[in-house]
Amino acid sequence: MTLLYRDMVQLFPNNKGMSDPSLQFLTVTSFAQSAQPKGIFIPLYKDSGELKEAIDHGAIAVLWDELVPLPAYTPNHFLIFYCTDLLKGLKKMTELYCKKQLEMDEEQMGQTKFHFLPETSLNRTNSTYDLAVMVNEVEQLMKDSHDGREE
Repeated sequence: MTLLYRDMVQLFPNNKGMSDPSLQFLTVTSFAQSAQPKGIFIPLYKDSGELKEAIDHGAIAVLWDELVPLPAYTPNHFLIFYCTDLLKGLKKMTELYCKKQLEMDEEQMGQTKFHFLPETSLNRTNSTYDLAVMVNEVEQLMKDSHDGREE
C-alpha cells in the first residue's frame, strides 16, 4: 500500500505541478541526500539539504512551507504540496497512511517507506505496531520543535 497523488491532494489542496491521480509515492524523507525513488521530500531540519539535491536523488514531490519562497530552479511540472506547518503535514500523512494500511489486506503490493529521523528508517514492515511507532515519533518531533523546523 502506497501513498497516492489523490491522497496528497486530499490532505493538501493547495498544490501545483503535474496532475496524475494514479501516481504512487514510494518514499517520504527529510534528507535530500537519501535515495528517494518516486519520493516526497520534506525539509524538516535545517540540515535536510536543498530541494535540488532531493530532485537529483529521485524526489518527484515536496511538502513545502507556504511562507517560504520556492527556489527558482524548481521545475514547472514538479509536484508541490503546500502547508503551513511541515511537522503537522507529516503527521497528517502518517495518520492517513496508518488508516489506509488498516483498511488494506496484508497482500497489497507496494509500500511507502518513511525516513524522517536521522537514526532510523521507520515502517520497515507492514505491522500496525510499526505504523503506531511512526505516528508517535512524529508527535514527539512536534513536541520537541518550537517553530516547525527541528534544530
